[in-house]
Amino acid sequence: MKLLLNPRIANLLGALVCAGMMGFALFAQYGLKLEPCPLCILQRVAVIAMGIVFAVAALHGPGRAGGFVYGALVAVAAGAGAGVAGRQVWLQNLPKDQVPACGPGLDFMLDTFGLGEALQMVLSGSGECADVAWRFLGLSMPSWVLLWCVVLGLFALWANFRRRDEAAA
Repeated sequence: MKLLLNPRIANLLGALVCAGMMGFALFAQYGLKLEPCPLCILQRVAVIAMGIVFAVAALHGPGRAGGFVYGALVAVAAGAGAGVAGRQVWLQNLPKDQVPACGPGLDFMLDTFGLGEALQMVLSGSGECADVAWRFLGLSMPSWVLLWCVVLGLFALWANFRRRDEAAA
């Protein structure tokens, strides 16, 4: 438990969890043949962003002010990931007659529309985002991403916002 109190080790652990999440996402895509919807891709971006910030914080070993910055950056990425995952969980729990029609792919939207309009279209969701193709312990993949984003966001705040003398004890 003492090692976990070290901010560098805690941030490394966060980076490893994010890498594991991305590893499973790639396994699900290529091994299980589950194509990611646009909301899934945005969740991946959030997880990658968290992992990068965790890894940089682990390598850098910042002081108190830097720890606040890294913790806040991970929390923002985690909040964005949780928001997108929450939106997808909501879509998955809509009655079948209220699920939006399937839309174009993310590549097409980005090529055809501007980034802002494409992002707005993605966040409104589509029928493919409401499909539940995989469950573990009764939770869909976006439910797991939502859970892990909340846990990792809180973990980043704990690991990086506490006093350094408390972490060294």
